Amino acid sequence: MWKEIGDRESGKLRPSLFSNRIRCNRLTSLQLSNHKEIVSPHRGSINSIQVDLTEGRYLLSGASDASVAVYDIQRATNYEGGSLVAKHNSIFVIDKQHDHGHKYAVSSAIWYPVDTGLFITGSYDHHINVWDTNTSQVVMNFKMPGKVYRTAMSSLATSHMLIAAGTEDVQVRLCDIASGAFAHTLSGHRDGVMSVEWSTSSEWVLVTGGCDGAIRFWDIRRAGCFCVLDQSHSQLGRRLPLLRRSATNKNLLSKSLSSGQNTSVKARALPKKSANSNVLKQSANSRNPSQTKGSGRQRLHPGMLSSQDRATAHYGAIIGLKGTEDGMYLLSAGSDSRVRLWDIESGCNTLVNFESARLQTSKAIQLAVTQDSALVFVPCMTAAKAFDVWSGKTMLTFRGHYEYVNCCCYSAQDQELYTGGNDRQILVWSPPKSISVEVDEWKRKGQAPAPDKDNWSD
Repeated sequence: MWKEIGDRESGKLRPSLFSNRIRCNRLTSLQLSNHKEIVSPHRGSINSIQVDLTEGRYLLSGASDASVAVYDIQRATNYEGGSLVAKHNSIFVIDKQHDHGHKYAVSSAIWYPVDTGLFITGSYDHHINVWDTNTSQVVMNFKMPGKVYRTAMSSLATSHMLIAAGTEDVQVRLCDIASGAFAHTLSGHRDGVMSVEWSTSSEWVLVTGGCDGAIRFWDIRRAGCFCVLDQSHSQLGRRLPLLRRSATNKNLLSKSLSSGQNTSVKARALPKKSANSNVLKQSANSRNPSQTKGSGRQRLHPGMLSSQDRATAHYGAIIGLKGTEDGMYLLSAGSDSRVRLWDIESGCNTLVNFESARLQTSKAIQLAVTQDSALVFVPCMTAAKAFDVWSGKTMLTFRGHYEYVNCCCYSAQDQELYTGGNDRQILVWSPPKSISVEVDEWKRKGQAPAPDKDNWSD
């Protein structure tokens, strides 16, 4: 465990409509912070940022100048403007001058999920490094076959210590920290893999997005992917499977087809099962022999027809993936400037229209969601936008960067948004100071604010 630099008092409001209202008001009032500033030491575009998952205290960033930096976002280095602006300088920086530093752009920088003693970086120099935070030294190195676009580790894993790596090679590789070797490779994509995301409901399920426009689901305990998302497979077009009928009973078949829309509505109205069973149920369905019986097509992966295997989720590369906290939905961003919301259990495109989502197409981007999965933050050219996950409506637009925004990271603990861009800056978006002070006072007293029925949020 990383050495403690200090302790921070914490408190919780009583769960109620009042606390929900406070959280909602804080999210919809995020603005460029006038009391907190991250002093970036990078001399290249910020490609990846993440707040640690254990303490919510340390921010990690990776940039195109091959540098990596760590900041304490809870304890300021110094204050300016009459002690009104808290400056957060980097605790340490690793750059090209380091003996084992990366030689080219750092495309991905993530924390080890269990504690802040380790962090992982992926670079265009074809290497993935595992770093000891206390000594700033490389403890493990993996040589990849091409540029590393994205790395990911499961926050749920208790049975493995695998790093999923998406590179310009068509195969996804799993690097095992426990053994220091490659566990195995996942073959199926037809082009480089720019996005990798572990399921938030199962430690064994990995989601990958490729430059071939495909989003694939893998159970890493089995060979082949068990699901490929198809953008044409939407909830509006869902039909319950038709039972076998006699070829001569045309009237019954016609009646069944005419009532297909009604059965589709009923199917969507059924309550969803637990999130943990979603991916397993989908995996089992994809291996149902009845779906492939009588088909002359060659199965490229276990339980999957060749036509299903070639399905695409976007008309272009998949440049970003993010799952909701309950593990039941997946958000994807493509170089076709589309953001899509997927129902993982059914594999359906929900057809939510995310309005005015113009995305850059040259590199992978980093999405973020709020803890209650109500908002998704998406880098949209020179701005970042907050969309309502369920309606696609633009709730907030964050303008402050001078060049393209590459990454978003949301801190649930402080309810702050961090964004990094090509202008080498890391910006902090937080609620107004007055609201923050007021909530801290309520936390200290353990009280809720006076009711405001007009602004209640369920």
